[in-house]
Amino acid sequence: MSRVLGAALLGVDGIPIEVEVRISSQLPRVDIVGLPEAAVRESAARVRAAIASVGQRFPDQRVTVNLAPAGLRKSGAGLDLPIAVGVLAAAGILEARSLKGLALVGELALDGRLRPVRGALALTLAARDAGCHRVVVPEQNAGEAGVTPGVEVLAAGNLGAVLAHLVGAEPLPRARAALPASTPDSGPDLAEVRGQVSAKRALEIAAAGGHALLLRGAPGSGKTMLARRLPGILPGLRFDEALEVTRIHGAAGQLAAGSPLVAQRPFRAPHHTASVAGLLAGGNPPMPGEVSLAHRGVLFLDELPEFDRRSLESLRQVLERRRVIIARAGRSCDFPAHFQLVAAANPCPCGWLGSGARDCRCDDGAIARYTARISGPLLDRIDLQVLVQPVAWKDLDAPGTGATSGEVRERVARAQAVQENRGAGVGYRTNAEIPDSALDAVVRATPEARRLLGHAVERCALSARAARRVLKVARTIADLAGEDRTRPPAIAEALSYRGEPAGSRER
Repeated sequence: MSRVLGAALLGVDGIPIEVEVRISSQLPRVDIVGLPEAAVRESAARVRAAIASVGQRFPDQRVTVNLAPAGLRKSGAGLDLPIAVGVLAAAGILEARSLKGLALVGELALDGRLRPVRGALALTLAARDAGCHRVVVPEQNAGEAGVTPGVEVLAAGNLGAVLAHLVGAEPLPRARAALPASTPDSGPDLAEVRGQVSAKRALEIAAAGGHALLLRGAPGSGKTMLARRLPGILPGLRFDEALEVTRIHGAAGQLAAGSPLVAQRPFRAPHHTASVAGLLAGGNPPMPGEVSLAHRGVLFLDELPEFDRRSLESLRQVLERRRVIIARAGRSCDFPAHFQLVAAANPCPCGWLGSGARDCRCDDGAIARYTARISGPLLDRIDLQVLVQPVAWKDLDAPGTGATSGEVRERVARAQAVQENRGAGVGYRTNAEIPDSALDAVVRATPEARRLLGHAVERCALSARAARRVLKVARTIADLAGEDRTRPPAIAEALSYRGEPAGSRER
């Protein structure tokens, strides 16, 4: 009997799997138990052929493979390599001491080659947390797994190389990932956007405080241009954040070739036809959706009213909890979803309501039905709602005079540093994450500012949630201005972003 440590993927998390192999003197047969799914059950044929390809003989006896913990359903082909090594160890070809402190991950081809697996970083992290200090992975996964701190990652091209390493004949090379420097997004520059002073100001506030932003305006007014420049004014990823993002993208099989670590904040822009499962998470096995792929980055929802109503309503809980939990029979998967939401929408079906550029052709009923596609509770969770007006040709034709993305990014970084220092003992990084229990102590609004907010709440019938979000936005405005107290001008500007974003209904 032998025991070998492997790992399986559950959502975006790796789960350590102990592979137990027992060979008994009975009729030849291979049994794999422990809730294996189809790909795992089929590993018996791949393992048998791979062992024969390296010149070893598969036991002509009863081989029982148990995958523990037995109550967890296992999927994927990443357990092929530990099963093959476990069979050879149980047959006496490998010594048990060579497997101590070692974990193995990889799919086997019939000729013994090792094929890459999804989620190599998550699997390596799981093996490290289970006490292993060495992990063998396929060569194609070496870059991704090699960024794991605190563990030695060995790269193998085939089963023969793994066996040679275990018997001491030829050590496997150690994976040394060349970590790219985490840099801010080098995409389009904010200075390229002509006009739109108020919208660019809202974009800076959203970036500094981590607030959700809705841009409403006529077609061609620059909503998408503004949204695509948000990543460029955000500070670069930290190493711990880069590991989180890489783990999610690796589990989804969306890591770029030759890029062991995601070095820039993600920008995801799903089409409005995306399903609930595609937007949040789902499938069998469960896979991360767009909200998780945007973790630590930006999720841009263009044409917001065109999204399915169920998809939009499902975002409400995600915006509050910053994670997605998918429950299935006998298991649940936890997907991180700490993203910054930016949405764009037209004010009416034809798009020209209140623009001043063209006459709106929509009747009141059509406008009401269109705006009702975005529910009040979802709008309540969007901190800044801005009307983006069309820019006159004289402004479009004039040279750009606004701040560059780099200049805005420096101001955003200074404001975020203040917020992080202030929230170190409370457990938040940006003002959008301030817990309600600490809101008053953190915002430090003056009595005049609180009276102004009180009048606005009564006059505009703001909900308690909306009032709290106004305070958070005002705190961000004060941070950008370098003020220690939140004063009436900051409250007034924050309130200006809670008004009716579609503008007047006059046509």
